[in-house]
Amino acid sequence: MSQATQQETVREDGVIQSVSGPVVTARDLDARMNDVVYVGNEGLMGEVIEIEGDLTTIQVYEETSGVGPSEPVENTGEPLTVDLGPGLLDSIYDGVQRPLDVLEEKMNSPYLDRGVDAPGIEMDKKWEFVPTVEEGDTVEAGDVLGTVPETVTIEHKVLVPPTSEGGDVASIEAGEFTVEEVIAELDSGEEITMHQEWPVREARPSATKMTPREPLVSGQRILDGLFPIAKGGTAAIPGPFGSGKTVTQHQLAKYADADIIVYVGCGERGNEMTEVIEDFPELEDPTTGNPLMARTSLIANTSNMPVAARESCIYTGITIAEYYRDMGYDVALMADSTSRWAEAMREISSRLEEMPGEEGYPAYLSARLSEFYERAGYFENINGTEGSVSAIGAVSPPGGDFSEPVTQNTLRIVKTFWALDADLAERRHFPAINWSESYSLYRNQLDPWFVENVRDDWPEERQWAVDILDEEDELQEIVQLVGKDALPEDQQLTLEVARYLREAYLQQNAFHPTDTYCPPEKTYLILTAIHTLNDEAKKALDAGVPVEEIIAIEAAPRLNRIGVQEDYAEYIEDLKAEITEQLRELY
Repeated sequence: MSQATQQETVREDGVIQSVSGPVVTARDLDARMNDVVYVGNEGLMGEVIEIEGDLTTIQVYEETSGVGPSEPVENTGEPLTVDLGPGLLDSIYDGVQRPLDVLEEKMNSPYLDRGVDAPGIEMDKKWEFVPTVEEGDTVEAGDVLGTVPETVTIEHKVLVPPTSEGGDVASIEAGEFTVEEVIAELDSGEEITMHQEWPVREARPSATKMTPREPLVSGQRILDGLFPIAKGGTAAIPGPFGSGKTVTQHQLAKYADADIIVYVGCGERGNEMTEVIEDFPELEDPTTGNPLMARTSLIANTSNMPVAARESCIYTGITIAEYYRDMGYDVALMADSTSRWAEAMREISSRLEEMPGEEGYPAYLSARLSEFYERAGYFENINGTEGSVSAIGAVSPPGGDFSEPVTQNTLRIVKTFWALDADLAERRHFPAINWSESYSLYRNQLDPWFVENVRDDWPEERQWAVDILDEEDELQEIVQLVGKDALPEDQQLTLEVARYLREAYLQQNAFHPTDTYCPPEKTYLILTAIHTLNDEAKKALDAGVPVEEIIAIEAAPRLNRIGVQEDYAEYIEDLKAEITEQLRELY
């Protein structure tokens, strides 16, 4: 957070009048909306959220116990911004971009003291800069001046700031520089460094927002196969406690084919963020073989941290994501969870004594959710490159009630809805995504990609699976009344095929080294194997073979073992032939 560099210009020009939890009211403070201020004798960081006459309301991003009236309030005159530059990846921040490892070293303690601050990136570390333009070249805002090997995976592209007027390059040279040293000078006299600052509540500029045409391949069969999300798309994962929201997001963070991952732990329990922090440095990126953290930036703002910081951590994450999008990268942002973010807004709103909306949430809840999700998308950047930000937000509705305001308002905004089901989780069916309630509005626009890159009949195979599952739902109502044996034999066969769809296709073991990731080709082939069983079984049924003999063939249970097969193509071909042979032997 850039406020660390603003300390010299800070002036004392207000005093505290009242303190109510994270909300502080100051009088005689010369400030504008969204200015960063320092509150009290300890200099706690806060942000101006309301101005009325000579009274200024501030939300404080640190614990305010012990802070009292008449203590000073200092204004920086700057909005809440993030530090952008090399060093953002392989880092762990709190909600206002303070690097937690730096703070721990600074205090020699795992517990954060109040008022302690540090820049978001290392200001004195030298980076190897390699220019991609020469003296005399004309550059404009957003253009790439050169590259820096930020991590073993990601090449950081040094950009002309979006606010620059551009011009001819007067001087530029290769070498090792800190982020604050001048790497290039324009003929206008403008000096450019590798360090930028950007207000978190303002979207970075782009040339055009385009319709996404490529899927964000996740390696999760139910997502890629039935409910895909596009690169630059938006998705919500609502579900009650214990249904697998965090594991699903971890799987997406590990295996989604995005170049950069920004993982925002927004108000979740500390043990869940601990798992991320411990696992990610040890995990291998399946695409490059390098450590997963080499392309990941973590923002850890757990439930025991000050509630107001939750409100800012979402914006911190999306701003970092937009910065890498401007370099032409595909970025996936995981927010876990937007419900805790909304609860933070509700608490601040109640302390401001604003008129509450449904269930006490502020009336502007929908607007704030929209402002966040609309910053996702597939963009043509101002430098002519293309990049994307995919926003995937977990929602934690109390008691799993999807009719509550956060879930419903999110539903109106996102185009992919992965509904987690407590009943499926109790039956140990994971991912516990309910295929009847979930949907994706990207399917039609992504089908051409699957047809071109996987198989021509991908849409037809998927639609067949959807139809079988829908038919099973209808038949289950009858089964509960009269029992399975009362159904006609063709419907009994449909239930058996649907069972294999659920167990062999929709279920996936996140902790098995092979089944944890399923490429689209394997996803398709598993579906064709089950389809083969369906078609051959119907032929046998038409030939007069009893359904009990059909479902008793020895080859069918092998469908459930496809997911754990490394050499899956050969296994599936053999299995198809075996199913066909055993069924045809019956008639």
